[in-house]
Amino acid sequence: MMERLYSISEVAEAFGLSVPTLRYYEERGLIRPVARRGRVRHYDHAALEQLVYAQLWHDDGMMPLADTAAVVESAHAEDRRALITAQRAEMLARIRKLTRAAAVLEHLLECPTDRPLECPVTGAYIRARVGAALAGEEFTDDFLPGPSEPR
Repeated sequence: MMERLYSISEVAEAFGLSVPTLRYYEERGLIRPVARRGRVRHYDHAALEQLVYAQLWHDDGMMPLADTAAVVESAHAEDRRALITAQRAEMLARIRKLTRAAAVLEHLLECPTDRPLECPVTGAYIRARVGAALAGEEFTDDFLPGPSEPR
């Protein structure tokens, strides 16, 4: 009994992708069709597992496609660990920036003054940043006095 093959449009619909996205994934080596019937690509179950493996890295792990392709093509766990370690470090840095940005916005939303420049926190930050720029110094103040407490 022959294994069922799935057309590119069936795969695209089943996995919430566009046909051009699947073609691009093929170009990047993330998935390979096992057959062509006319001009239509077809995939077997193993190819679909390979697609989901790539999605694990790209969608769930939020890795860029180039890194995803490198991980998928890597034959050794050590190679994958190096890529994962770098991606994780970048992600943690982005999380720190986003956490800080959320805290700044929260402060600005809750600032009790009508004029932000008169706010003790905001005004002090702005004055310090202007002073550092004019002095040609690197500005390292973190805006908020201390770690904000989760609510």
